[in-house]
Amino acid sequence: MDTDDELRIDAPHRELLDQVLDKWSLSVLNELCERPCRFNELRRAIPQVTQKSLTATLRRLERNGVIEREVLSTRPVAVRYRITPLGKSLRPPIDVLLAWASANLPAIARARAAFDATEDGAGL
Repeated sequence: MDTDDELRIDAPHRELLDQVLDKWSLSVLNELCERPCRFNELRRAIPQVTQKSLTATLRRLERNGVIEREVLSTRPVAVRYRITPLGKSLRPPIDVLLAWASANLPAIARARAAFDATEDGAGL
């Protein structure tokens, strides 16, 4: 991203943000910020996620260095996921975005209602 006053999001930035700020990634990161978890613990903590989506999310987060996967030498073999220091560094900017969203939800709701009441919003 450019450090001048101009906000520019290049393809690598967009790809990374899409991968770490999507619906399931945020839920997984929220759980792993609290404690390391096994796969099934994550499934129970996030009941809406499918096994396939959770697996894909964990692989993306691991690939980006945000979480790490640890194979436990138990019988049967188990896998535990934990957040990395890089992943922990995501918490402050995410908290800022959530605070912005909370502070602005009433204004956004009003803007949506106004838009939806117009002809332009009828097609949505």
